[in-house]
Amino acid sequence: MADRGASGALSVPDDWPAHPEPILALNRMGSFDWDLDTGLMQMDAQAHDVFDMRPDEYDDRPESLSRRVPPGEARRLDTVVTQALKDGSENYGAYFRIRRRDGSLRWTHTQGYIRRDETGRPRRIIGIIRDATRELGEIDARREQADRDEARREQTSVVELTTAALAHARTVQDVIDVLKDTHGLTHLGATSLVMGLVEAGRIRMVAEGPEAAFVPGTRVTRIDEPYPMSEAVRTLAPCFIESPEEFAERYPILWPHITDLNITSAAYLPLIVQARPIGAMGLLYSDRRGFTPEERNILVALGSSIAQSLQRAMFYEQEMDLAQGLQQAMLPRTIPSVPGADVAVRYRAATIGGSAGRDIGGDWYDLIPLPGGRVGAVIGDVQGHDTHAAAVMGQLRIVLRAYAAEGHPPATVMARASVFLHELDTDRSATCLYAEADLSTGVLQVVRAGHIDPLVRLTDGSCRRVAVPGGLPLGLSAEFGRLDYPVGTVELDPGDTLLLCTDGLVEQPGADLDDGMRTLTALVATGPEDVRDLADRLIDVADERGGEDDVALLLLRRRGPEGPHAGRRLQRQVAPGDPAALSEARRMIRTAVAAWGAGDRADEIELVADELMTNALMHTEGSAVLTLRVLTGSDRRLRVEVEDSSSALPRRREAGDSGVSGRGLLLVEMLTDVWGVEARGGGKAVWCEFVVPDHD
Repeated sequence: MADRGASGALSVPDDWPAHPEPILALNRMGSFDWDLDTGLMQMDAQAHDVFDMRPDEYDDRPESLSRRVPPGEARRLDTVVTQALKDGSENYGAYFRIRRRDGSLRWTHTQGYIRRDETGRPRRIIGIIRDATRELGEIDARREQADRDEARREQTSVVELTTAALAHARTVQDVIDVLKDTHGLTHLGATSLVMGLVEAGRIRMVAEGPEAAFVPGTRVTRIDEPYPMSEAVRTLAPCFIESPEEFAERYPILWPHITDLNITSAAYLPLIVQARPIGAMGLLYSDRRGFTPEERNILVALGSSIAQSLQRAMFYEQEMDLAQGLQQAMLPRTIPSVPGADVAVRYRAATIGGSAGRDIGGDWYDLIPLPGGRVGAVIGDVQGHDTHAAAVMGQLRIVLRAYAAEGHPPATVMARASVFLHELDTDRSATCLYAEADLSTGVLQVVRAGHIDPLVRLTDGSCRRVAVPGGLPLGLSAEFGRLDYPVGTVELDPGDTLLLCTDGLVEQPGADLDDGMRTLTALVATGPEDVRDLADRLIDVADERGGEDDVALLLLRRRGPEGPHAGRRLQRQVAPGDPAALSEARRMIRTAVAAWGAGDRADEIELVADELMTNALMHTEGSAVLTLRVLTGSDRRLRVEVEDSSSALPRRREAGDSGVSGRGLLLVEMLTDVWGVEARGGGKAVWCEFVVPDHD
């Protein structure tokens, strides 16, 4: 070393680098000479030994020491040196740790002497470096033990937190998200996570580590292939890889594809449930080599917890697939086209607890073609969110469709459906709304069983809620003997749109149902005119909002008239023993026929209608319902219907020369262009049509 002068300051040697005195080597001290102008720092052979570096691993640049000096230690040492350079100090000293080639940490001490020029600018540092393990051995041991205890506590805490979070995971993706979360496995030091599930003797990758890190050909691999994940599944034992060299040697096919990730070690854990592998998980590290016994035990325990969560998630998804398949089978596969209307239907499954997984329920829709150009529209919701709700929904939809197709009036359809649900001996009830629409006239008969009201959007874009009188939900009305459902009437003008939906589209947590209906009304009013686009918009809003209830939606838009008289309709009920009502019905016929431009056939129409009404009152019990309407198509026709409560069909009889009865059906056949009979539930409707010229 340089001699100390009388002033006590070190003289600057003329040669560079400085050469230490032999005594330094005898005391196992290394020396260095750091030229601050060029940044080069030369070290002697003893200094190389202290840092456990070969001469060819050091290129005279301090940055080369980063492989031996951990980042935290390097920052602390840089702080000491920088402070000494700034405050004019002549020397500094510091203890720090280095990581030797075998991965162990060892205490080291350095002392540097700062040489400055005449202006005080630091130009050079000459110093020594020595092994301080023995000196600080006890302190280091206590510190390392404390660090290990703290690391164990942190790892145990991560395991507990991760296990607690996994308890709420419902799907496989939920499990993956928990593990990738910043509060998950990354606290154990892992750089990235890979995971695969065993399916039909192969491993399908479900989590692929960092973005853009996918290895070609590993999306699906065989269990016998030479990959670490396959080995873990095949042997049912964890696979620990403690260095890049070991990784490259054991898995030469995989290693070239992941060298850019700077992986220094990895742990591949089999995911085992009931002695059967369901998958494997890999944790990749870029800042460590090797695993202590405690770390291995913790990772194996964590793998067991993850396996249990994955199995629950897989069972849940299998159940959901089955349930959703059941529900889709219960819903109509196709919706029939309806002459005179545009129809759109949508279904959205519930999202429970914010999960990405979907739950099923008992919401349904249906569209039922009916005789006479009519159509039945149904919306309903069975209580509950499970396969039982879906099964009940399917049965209820089928019987409701059957009752409507038989020709029962809307109130009877609803009452019989309620009795059916009650007799199923289930604890479920259901809300429902059934609307029977005559699109030629735009008249809808609506029955509501505990369901929310329909909406109607008018041609001017405005939307209103239609208050419909209602009864108890299906099942409950039969249980309490209240099967009388009131029937409301709604009229759709050409271009108007009817909206039926379940409460999942309306209800929001913490909000009143009426507020939800007002929000929906405003949304429909500002939505697209096309019913399909409007349906998509409403479902998108429901998706954005989320929610824990299903959404079923049916939109029906009545098309514009195809002729100037489309949509004209009159109806009158005639009770038995009420001659005034019969007379009023005849007057209504004459007035309507004249107003509709069919005066040329007025006498024929009035005579046939009177004959049909008289027969219904004489040969059946109860009232007769007369309906008169105009139909358009290839020609313009006037249709007369008389409905009664008897299922007995009319038959032609021979009246004889002096008979006063038996000629009714002969008159109908002679005077009309076509006639027939339709079943209407427990009764029937006799109808006939007259072709009338269009004089307008």
